[in-house]
Amino acid sequence: MSSLSTHVLDTALGRPAQGVPVRLYAADVVLATGTTDDDGRIAELEPALAPGTYRLWFDVAAYAAASGQHVFFPEVSVTFTVADERHYHVPLLLSPFAFSTYRGS
Repeated sequence: MSSLSTHVLDTALGRPAQGVPVRLYAADVVLATGTTDDDGRIAELEPALAPGTYRLWFDVAAYAAASGQHVFFPEVSVTFTVADERHYHVPLLLSPFAFSTYRGS
């Protein structure tokens, strides 16, 4: 089984994105929910993950409203595949008009 973490950074403000609501899905089933901490992180989203396809959903609109920003993308959905047993880290970089992600370590 594999573990999962995420980290959200606000590149427009140059700081971690605190308070971003996040959901982990397998198909259309919510497996876990969380909110990023003061450092923009969720250290571990439970449960442990078997091989398969999953989706992280980030509520960017809620974060933007709390931080006084207007955003073009109110939510970000990142679909990824767990193929082998290891720790997976999915960072998200946000700005009001763009986002990017990658497979972290």
